[in-house]
Amino acid sequence: MSRDDRGQLQASLLEPGRLDFTQHIQTLSRCKWQILAFAVLGAGVMAVLMLFVTPSYKASATLMIEAQENKVLSIEEVYGVDFSRKEYFQTQHEVLRSRHIAERVVAQLGLASHPLFDPLQQPASLIPVGRWLSELRQWLKLQLPGLPSAPAGPAGVSIDSEKQQQINKKVVDNFRANLSITPVKNTQMVIISYESPSPQLSAQIANKVAEVYIENYLQAKLDMTSKATTWLNDSLAGLKTKLSAAEKRLAEFYEQEKLVDLDGVVGLAAEALQELSEQLLQAQNRLAQSRAIYQQVNLQSSDMQGLTSLPEVLNHPSIQNVRRAEIEAERKVSDLSKVFGPKHPRMVSAQAELESVKKNFFNQVRALVSGINMEYQSVQSRVAELETSVEQAKQDYRRLTALETRHKALQREVDINQQLYNAFFTRLKETSELEGFESANARVLDEALPPSNPSKPSKLLMVLAALLVSAGFAGLTAIVADALYSGIRSVGDAERKLGYRVLGVIPKQKKPRRKDLPLRHYFAPDQALFAEAFRTLRTNLMMLTVEHEQRTWMVTSSLPGEGKTMTSINLAFAMGQLGRTLLVDTDLRRSSLADQFGLPNFQPGLANIMSGTHKLDECLVQIPDADIHLLAAGTPPANPQELLASERFRQMMRKLKDHYQFIILDTAPALAVSDALVASRQCNALVYVVKAEAAADKQIKAGLSRFMQSGCRVDGVILNQLDVKRAKKVDGYQTAYEQYGYGA
Repeated sequence: MSRDDRGQLQASLLEPGRLDFTQHIQTLSRCKWQILAFAVLGAGVMAVLMLFVTPSYKASATLMIEAQENKVLSIEEVYGVDFSRKEYFQTQHEVLRSRHIAERVVAQLGLASHPLFDPLQQPASLIPVGRWLSELRQWLKLQLPGLPSAPAGPAGVSIDSEKQQQINKKVVDNFRANLSITPVKNTQMVIISYESPSPQLSAQIANKVAEVYIENYLQAKLDMTSKATTWLNDSLAGLKTKLSAAEKRLAEFYEQEKLVDLDGVVGLAAEALQELSEQLLQAQNRLAQSRAIYQQVNLQSSDMQGLTSLPEVLNHPSIQNVRRAEIEAERKVSDLSKVFGPKHPRMVSAQAELESVKKNFFNQVRALVSGINMEYQSVQSRVAELETSVEQAKQDYRRLTALETRHKALQREVDINQQLYNAFFTRLKETSELEGFESANARVLDEALPPSNPSKPSKLLMVLAALLVSAGFAGLTAIVADALYSGIRSVGDAERKLGYRVLGVIPKQKKPRRKDLPLRHYFAPDQALFAEAFRTLRTNLMMLTVEHEQRTWMVTSSLPGEGKTMTSINLAFAMGQLGRTLLVDTDLRRSSLADQFGLPNFQPGLANIMSGTHKLDECLVQIPDADIHLLAAGTPPANPQELLASERFRQMMRKLKDHYQFIILDTAPALAVSDALVASRQCNALVYVVKAEAAADKQIKAGLSRFMQSGCRVDGVILNQLDVKRAKKVDGYQTAYEQYGYGA
């Protein structure tokens, strides 16, 4: 065998199984009656159980929660309750589910003593686990005195009271477990449902929950209003005290400062200060101008000519008038000097007038300088007076401003306290009016009516569910069992688990237990299907070794009892119909062919030839009516494996191949000994017999692996003793011979 063939064979042997849905479907089809029976059994058990189940009735009431309460006055503003937000509705849903509502309903309906709720009135359980635990606890206390006891209840609480509290708690818990609050999507409606064995009680509880919820809301509103009234009264008294104190401080301020209208006084002071500031600014400007003139005049006081050249002097109106007169006199003198002489009377008169004008000019300049000095001193005095007046006005204004600030603070305190007092007083009046009128935030749209049909259990649905679950469980069990089955029970199993093609299928034959088939069962007229199976095997082997003129085939198996000897005999019968055939028993340890053909125990055979005690012709036996020869194992040797591996055995096989067209070797099991591995080297085809539903696939793979590891090729598998009817259920296997009716 080549290395490529060995690798391919190893891959086919070691390839993991693949998920085959067709196989699962075939498994379910094969076990359909068992699955159906289990499903019917499960449905029947469920139907019987449903007879003992107490039906439950579910009653529902519809409650509408107002998004905005019809309020006379907004007392909720005191507490900041917002009825328009989504959280408000979610809060109301939780209020409906709350323990407080449940406890009030239980108390009003007296459910703590109702047979359906009172734990003491409940029927005894089929498995009283609680009672058993209590008895076990008491027994442990007697056996173990040092065992700590259960913790005691709170001081001052009697055992009966504590037990009653526990019973009430269980009643409320059971009540809440069967109560369901379901808001209707995108609406303000809520479905209040209760489920119990009594339809009348279910409807009564559903309606009572809605009623208690509305009552609880109204009571909460009433409590809220009372608390608000109390709080407003307390706050109003404090505000009145604060307002009186603020008004007293304001009156004392007026009295202390001797004020009547402070706002008018401050306004007059501001106007007076502004007017004095304007006058001071004007006086300061005049003083600045006078100071400049005064300083220039004083600098030129000794120089008359210099004084007359000062712009402040020249620009003075009186000086300008004198100056114009002087210019006119000088022009007149100039005009007369052109006509008259210096001593002419008119000339003298003109000169005298000119001198008089100049003298008047200097007098006017001196008077002007004196006036400038006096004006500067006057303006300077005026500025000093105004500065004193402004400073005094500022002091008065600052004092009045401080008084005004203090007055405003006192007045603001009075106003704030007055506003708070008025607001609280108004709210108190509103709250007092609201105490006589409370509107609910919800109303019942549809009251719950006693249901006529139970809500659960749905007996038909439960039976159908049990039927489906049982069928599914049975089907899954069948698939798992089929997947865990390690034997070979069909052609598909053999090819899928072993990785080899099936060359032939030998159908299982009816025979007495612990007895072999008749030797010539192949030739029986009523066993056409059995004979056809070996003819099919013969054809497959012929096609497998078509390139060989002489064919030597070896037949082996994993373990004893798988039918390899029977297969070798009947295959020899089939080959004998085509040519010279020799059947050789190479199982030198536990030979059986001689016994099968009725030969004596001392019949010489292969071992005798190998040891040299007999010749080949002396050992060959002609089988009558079968056209085959038999070479038995002969006398059991001490070293059978060495004989099969010897050169003499190889020479004998070459000689036999020259005389026989077909040679069939029946060897020892592959897992028991290694004789088959040695003998396989003299063959051109090796077939492996597997008994259906006998050896595990791991054992068969172990035997096949031994040939693979030694370099010998296994050409195929013969599936022996296959129950054809069961195989048809497993993977739909059916022989063509049977399909065409030849076996009828």
